[in-house]
Amino acid sequence: MSRPHVVIVGAGFAGYRAARTLARLTRSRARVTLLNPTDYFLYLPLLPQVAAGILEARRVTVSLPGTLRGVRLVLGEADRVDLDRRAVSYTDPEGGTGTLGYDRLVLAVGSVNKLLPIPGVAEHAHGFRGLPEALYLRDHVTRQVELAATADDPDNRAARCTFVVAGAGYTGTEVAAHMQLLTDSLVRRQLPGLRRPRWILLDVAPRVLPGMDERLSRTADQVLRARGVDVRMGTSVKEATPQGVLLTDGEFVATRTLVWCVGVRPDPLVEAVGQPLERGRLIVDPYLQVPGRDQVFACGDAAAVPDLEQPGTFTPMTAQHAWRQGKVAGENVAASLGLGRRRRAYRHHDLGFAVDLGGVQAAADPLGIPLSGPPAGLITRAYHLAALPGNRVRVAADWLLDTVLPRQGVQLGLVRSWAVPLDTASPELPRGPHRAGEPAANRSGAERPPHP
Repeated sequence: MSRPHVVIVGAGFAGYRAARTLARLTRSRARVTLLNPTDYFLYLPLLPQVAAGILEARRVTVSLPGTLRGVRLVLGEADRVDLDRRAVSYTDPEGGTGTLGYDRLVLAVGSVNKLLPIPGVAEHAHGFRGLPEALYLRDHVTRQVELAATADDPDNRAARCTFVVAGAGYTGTEVAAHMQLLTDSLVRRQLPGLRRPRWILLDVAPRVLPGMDERLSRTADQVLRARGVDVRMGTSVKEATPQGVLLTDGEFVATRTLVWCVGVRPDPLVEAVGQPLERGRLIVDPYLQVPGRDQVFACGDAAAVPDLEQPGTFTPMTAQHAWRQGKVAGENVAASLGLGRRRRAYRHHDLGFAVDLGGVQAAADPLGIPLSGPPAGLITRAYHLAALPGNRVRVAADWLLDTVLPRQGVQLGLVRSWAVPLDTASPELPRGPHRAGEPAANRSGAERPPHP
């Protein structure tokens, strides 16, 4: 009798945890295949530290073949899911195509940058969802500061030294906090004649970190303002141009940098599945199964999971939920195959949040206890080390070196502007002029020329 085949699409927080759980529970009694565009799991919460030069890029990646023993990795992007035929079609990194049949399917495709119908944003802004975008931002910011140092025109110099971050949620706040420290360090150590760079953090919400506890919000706001970050609440981008951004309050800010952190949306693949959606997310029951499709499970940002702690609502799109849902999905898939314990509904208990503000500063509320400053920084880093599925020693070593050595202020130029378009379904992959075996026009932003 052949072993049942489980296909997991996506290796983010949910997909990685589901694969690891299934490999442990099935013990080779089922074939587990993981379909993902890259061969690594990306620990997104530490991505701002990569952009800021604290951590090397590989520190926040965990090898899928190296840590998921008993799981077959197929490199590729899912193009289509046929629920009737029980098949997933995909395209591999070199343009080849393939199909995976399944007995059980776990959709954990995650999310991509959220787009808004604002003129110029898709052309002139860059998101922050993958390693290519983090590496691009680090090079771009370094380049702007270095070009400003040699610019004769004071307006040009000021524009290059002005950086705008749209979105004051978890990602935008951390990006602004870390990158402001990076540019200050570049100017202080390498370009002392240059004026201090200007950072602006925007959001339509009334406060920083609007979805979190007000105490965390207040701490983050105070830290950012004390460092000179221009925090503007109730304000957003009305239009983006090559010369700068027009704000909703009527002010035009001359800049060469717009970092788009306004939120995320479910991966577009979910819409093509043809099942009921809730704001773009695939509706599932408390057991993470798609109603009417008992062989299909979904978890993470792509799934609208009922919040049993707050009836009538759905769990938010956070890494904490995705990680926990991945484990439940793995357990329930194993149970549906008769290879595990009884299935269980997804319930969560909020353990608190931690926001890294760079240096020794952070805001955290572990178990509801509000902390700030160095104690919060210690808790935050301890949490990340505990949550990382690998590379803990390397990450800790980079943190130690960052406290005693200056950061290397160089740009490698490995990722160009056109390689990281904002409008992309796969922020984890840099784009070329076109992908092998595929017309350039088929990919979002593929033919967009580079801009400053």
